[in-house]
Amino acid sequence: MVFNTWDYVVFFVVVYALYLSLPRYQWQNWLLLVASYYFYAAWDWRFAVLMLASTIVDYVVGLQMYRSSRPAARKALLLVSMVFSLSMLGVFKYYNFFLDSLTALLAHFDLAPQAMHLDIILPFGISFYTFQTMSYTIDIYRGELIPTRNFRDFALFVAFFPHLVAGPIMRAADLIPQFTRPRSLNQPQFAIACWLIGWGLWKKIFVADNMALMANHVFSHSTSVTWLEAYLGVIAFAFQIYCDFSAYSDIARGCAQLLGIQLVQNFNLPYFATNPSDFWRRWHISFSTWLRDYLYIPLGGNRYGTLLTYRNLLVTMVLGGLWHGASWNFIWWGTYHGCLLSGHRLLTRNRTERTQEPSRWGHFWSIVLMSQFTLFGWLLFRSTRKSLYQGRTIDESFQQIMEMLTSYQNGFGFNAASAALFGNILFFSWILLLVQWFQYRTKDPYCMLTWPLPVRACLYGVLAMTWMLWGIQSGATFIYFQF
Repeated sequence: MVFNTWDYVVFFVVVYALYLSLPRYQWQNWLLLVASYYFYAAWDWRFAVLMLASTIVDYVVGLQMYRSSRPAARKALLLVSMVFSLSMLGVFKYYNFFLDSLTALLAHFDLAPQAMHLDIILPFGISFYTFQTMSYTIDIYRGELIPTRNFRDFALFVAFFPHLVAGPIMRAADLIPQFTRPRSLNQPQFAIACWLIGWGLWKKIFVADNMALMANHVFSHSTSVTWLEAYLGVIAFAFQIYCDFSAYSDIARGCAQLLGIQLVQNFNLPYFATNPSDFWRRWHISFSTWLRDYLYIPLGGNRYGTLLTYRNLLVTMVLGGLWHGASWNFIWWGTYHGCLLSGHRLLTRNRTERTQEPSRWGHFWSIVLMSQFTLFGWLLFRSTRKSLYQGRTIDESFQQIMEMLTSYQNGFGFNAASAALFGNILFFSWILLLVQWFQYRTKDPYCMLTWPLPVRACLYGVLAMTWMLWGIQSGATFIYFQF
């Protein structure tokens, strides 16, 4: 069941109508829990069983850890939770990848181990809800969170359907308390929720899915495209992945807000970033803060000298890349961003707060430069990307990257094909760029809701017209479902 399908529309309308009819928030929680498990089981009922097992383990571990006063026992319980969660990811997401990589390595030494490939599918959203439950037990272990005794509320924290499959990754301290009290919705919140849902659907159906057609064409013809076509293809993918993923987060936040639940903001105009650190403060915010709090800082952060800081940045980003998928291109993407963060830290380590703010043009060129670094990262991310467990080797990933980078051998590309590609990218992105420019200048993601009614009506009309005339209505799956 996908947000951009009529199945989900019917599902949400029915759930919302029942939700509003229930007089007590406890009954609403039961409804949301049943609806969330139905939502997840609609793909495969076995996915729901796996999620329930994870929920039970971490619920019991959290309570026992809180009750125990012995450090050794608390550490052992945390280890149980970590081993169970990471074992699920290891088996369902990474087992075949590491097995195939090991087999390829041994083949170089004329060794041919017996294949033990598992014929399994990746449960949707397993990385998201696993990270969410891991943060719950870690926070209890640190003494930063008191576990909930109500299993229903904890199960709803894990399974809450708006953000279950692709985030944002919520912390227990932010989400569980919202399930333990009555909820309400005022008119401004209702308007924001409707905007988030409509804007998210428009970004997915009109921008992301059309950009996907262009990016897929370029990457599938990497040996024959010109340099300019390759460059424009990477730009198309940059629009695709941002609009696709941020669309899911927007719709999730909007649906949750209609239910009286606030989810954290996951994107904040990431392509307006001026440096690598700024990018990760804007892109997939719930994930980047998770990496910071539960990996980078525990590794030592920047507390133990320059070299260890760079090591911690690299380790964090490599593992962050691997989180995205069992494929070498994700590892290279994570390594690349780790190097960018380290390089930026190296260049700015002697700056002080007294450093003069850059001029308007300096700020502009910082955005342009960072966008080029980001585009190269998306080339690494997108190269030879296929569904999980269809093995890709290091050589295959780099072969396509080199084909794209050296495609000037087919001509620089100032031709009718590149002009048409540029025109299509501009057509499907100009409204997005205009709205986001206003959001950036006003520092208000909902600034359009304050515009005069005739201006808002014009914007809504343009969005509706482009959606209906050129939007792809096939209900394409969101790109981050595979992670």
